[in-house]
Amino acid sequence: MEIQQRLLKFITRTNWLLFVVASLIGGMIAPPDFARGIIFGGLIVTVNFHLLHRTLRKAFTPPNITSHNVVLAKYYIRFVCSGIILFFLVSQHVVNPLGLFVGLSVVVVSMFLAAAFSLTKLILKEAV
Repeated sequence: MEIQQRLLKFITRTNWLLFVVASLIGGMIAPPDFARGIIFGGLIVTVNFHLLHRTLRKAFTPPNITSHNVVLAKYYIRFVCSGIILFFLVSQHVVNPLGLFVGLSVVVVSMFLAAAFSLTKLILKEAV
């Protein structure tokens, strides 16, 4: 269980770090609509990740273990709300779609980094 907690902590911290770094870089060197896309996309995906973590933690912590239907319902509600927000942002030309894509990739990149660091640590541990 310690490994999972360490990975989750790493991913959570890396999400926020990548979000801040990407937002700052985008704000400094990109056009305003592209920077807004990075900021809104990163914020949406990071908040969704935290809400999913909270939902799953509450669902699987005894004694209040909830039904999988409740977890799925909350997931789909978040999914639909995110879709509506994304549709509004793109249809009203508030953000650049490419910037939004970059922002939405924050969690994927942090998970990839967590996997790469864990694999590297495992390989180096075996080599010693």
